[in-house]
Amino acid sequence: MMNHPKLTPERLARRAIVYVRQSKPIQMVHNQESQRLQYRLVERARELGFAQVMTIDEDLGRTACGLVERPGFEHLVGEICSGAVSAVFCIEASRLARNGREWHHLIELCGMVGAVVVDLDGIYDPNLINDRLLLGLKGQMSEFELNLFRQRSSEAIQQKARRGELRLPLPVGFCWTSDGKIVKDPDQRVQQAVQLVFRKMAELGSMRQVMIWFRQEKVSLPAFPVGQGTMVWRLPLYINIRSMLTNPVYAGAYAFGKTETRVKIVGGHARRSSGHRKPRQEWKVLIRDHHPGYLSWEEYERNQAMIIENTHMKSGAESRAGRGGRGLLAGLLRCGRCGRMLYVNYAGSVIRYMCRGGHNDRGENWCVSFGGLRVDAAVTNEILCAIEGNAVEAACEAAEQMQHQRQELRKSVELELEQARYEAGLAARRYEAVDPDKRLVAAELEARWNEALQKVQDLEGRLNAFDTDTQSAPVPDKQVLLSLAQDLPSVWNAPSTDMRLKQRIVRILLQGIIANVDTDSKEIVLLIHWAGGRHSELRVKRSETGKHGNCTSLDAIEVIRRMAGQFPDQEIASTLNRLRLRTGVDNAWNENRVYSVRHRLQLPAFDGNGRRNEITLKEAAKRLDLSPPSVRKMIDGKILPASQIVECAPWQIPVEALDAEVVQRVAANLRNRVRIPQSKNSEKQQSMFSES
Repeated sequence: MMNHPKLTPERLARRAIVYVRQSKPIQMVHNQESQRLQYRLVERARELGFAQVMTIDEDLGRTACGLVERPGFEHLVGEICSGAVSAVFCIEASRLARNGREWHHLIELCGMVGAVVVDLDGIYDPNLINDRLLLGLKGQMSEFELNLFRQRSSEAIQQKARRGELRLPLPVGFCWTSDGKIVKDPDQRVQQAVQLVFRKMAELGSMRQVMIWFRQEKVSLPAFPVGQGTMVWRLPLYINIRSMLTNPVYAGAYAFGKTETRVKIVGGHARRSSGHRKPRQEWKVLIRDHHPGYLSWEEYERNQAMIIENTHMKSGAESRAGRGGRGLLAGLLRCGRCGRMLYVNYAGSVIRYMCRGGHNDRGENWCVSFGGLRVDAAVTNEILCAIEGNAVEAACEAAEQMQHQRQELRKSVELELEQARYEAGLAARRYEAVDPDKRLVAAELEARWNEALQKVQDLEGRLNAFDTDTQSAPVPDKQVLLSLAQDLPSVWNAPSTDMRLKQRIVRILLQGIIANVDTDSKEIVLLIHWAGGRHSELRVKRSETGKHGNCTSLDAIEVIRRMAGQFPDQEIASTLNRLRLRTGVDNAWNENRVYSVRHRLQLPAFDGNGRRNEITLKEAAKRLDLSPPSVRKMIDGKILPASQIVECAPWQIPVEALDAEVVQRVAANLRNRVRIPQSKNSEKQQSMFSES
């Protein structure tokens, strides 16, 4: 074949490069003729006389719009700059570039090193003015063609989406019908699982808590793994719960254009990234009541508001939703001096609310700072007074919800068991249908059948265990709940009451609290903003300097003062425990703790010599040769004089009282087991004790 006049011997001595590219990975699978046509350019290069031919196909599946990194194109540019390349082969200009910047840059480099561009229509030398003009037009047409395709496609897609007919990928729980309608998945297990997610969100108020509940209860959810077209059942991850709770499709709405593509310059190159979420007001299409949903639009809105309130770390976040923690008012308190949200600090068992805005911004002192235990207790009293009237109704509803939750969980296990039985039956039919001579296939099908049967057995055991636990668990009685509703403080302060639930109740009733400190009266001033617009002021006395909520109570200190020096520390501790007095950190008393308080208050220690004229009840029983209950009966009958420093303290009995005639006579009657009839008043009882 005769060489083309533009392919000089000098050019043929150098290397030719065949550049191969397709825009999308799907084209590599379903449009392989284009690949074959591009690879055949190697044969054409050899026919034209090139002995050295290199193929660059690193950009298969990459677009040439200029917003995606193309290592193959960069390789091509590097080879051209080396001066060893004299020809670039491609089937058309759009294969090399679909944007003017890269196209003209390539043409400029080819002109500098004397390389030609070869396509199916001809050979072009960038150093010739007519060829350069023609190459420029080809590049512009390729760029225009791409933009035209995009514009037409985008307009057609948006027009179809505005009618709600564009077939978007649907989340689990929905499917498209043959006539282009969105309906719920006909699988009842799928429907029940999706509905359970939204019910648990309304109950728990946190996406993470919903995820934890499903994993703790071992309740699987349906999902479409990336790259798989079939649905699988597995324990959910946080992203699965989040995608379901934030998707408006579940509220019966058709939404399109929720995300956008952004372009930024990185290293001198334009880089495009997609999937950036847009605010709802910027969505291109939003059609409510488009199809049957799993919840109403109002419920969807409440869920989104709750999710936003749970976002603690984002700037401009609103008051926080109840998520646990020991601070009842965390996220509700604002500084009365600067308006910032108060920060809650946990140090051991101590809770403090403080405003650190000025401290962080300008290095100033804290605006306000106060302990949280008294404030939480005071606001709790206000809350309990406000909800006291509705407590009975709430108790009845709580009983119904507890029963309903158990039924939902059992139904989820039942549906999973039903599907497992179907899969086991299907595995059995496949095993029976196989030719017995195909031993390898039969062995694999038998293993799958056994695996399915084992799954059925496990689920049956789980269901039986669930029923057993339900029968053994105490059934919530409405009468018991009603009785508890009459004593709200006990229920509220019970250790078993969930702190997250209390916080959510507070946030339903309160919009916020403005907190300030009155240094003159040493009070914390709280301006409570109730839901509905009502306001009320609450003043809480601040703790005095050196005192805190874990201080020993004054009643306990008074008992120790009165008993110190007269009784050992062990007897003082026993008295305090019988009086049901606790230490400041709610511990029982013992000898060491009494000693610590007595030593701090500089109270005298026990002196045995100071009790020579008095004895205890046990000592009196020993001297009279009676049991302690018998001596106590004599004390109650006013026969034996005795006294107590405080109630529940050891009895103090004068020694000389034991020698009294009446005491000795009654003691003798008791030792001889002379029956003494009981009487209602002490005078008759005393006369009966005196009988001989």
